[in-house]
Amino acid sequence: MANSFKCNIVSAEEAIFSGEIEQLVASGMMGDLGILPGHAPLLTELQPGPIRVIHDGGAEENFYVSGGFLEVQPDVVTILADAASRAGDLDEAAAEEARQHALKAFNDKSSELDYTRAAAELAEAVAQLRTIQQLRKKAGKG
Repeated sequence: MANSFKCNIVSAEEAIFSGEIEQLVASGMMGDLGILPGHAPLLTELQPGPIRVIHDGGAEENFYVSGGFLEVQPDVVTILADAASRAGDLDEAAAEEARQHALKAFNDKSSELDYTRAAAELAEAVAQLRTIQQLRKKAGKG
């Protein structure tokens, strides 16, 4: 069994990452998924959250996806994201502002409010903040 596999992370705008990796951890709809070489074929929806890519030797890269799909094939894992970025490119202040705005909209009792949209915006902002916090925690340990 090979010790690595090809991984592609692609958003609607661009290819974010392509390379050989040893492990991938993503936020699936039912919880976090760990993908190792030889994983069974799989297609699942992703929720907004962090993607951890572990390279040979344990070096790690972190990404953020706003949702999408993860496909596991015998020699390649593909993430098709609605939007994706490197975790280090996320703006914590903007994410916190988006969270506050979504909370305000969600708590507003206006009859014109789209609760589904407000809940989705809140989930995405919280996921961005969680990604930033994980990256900060990892940097503190290193």
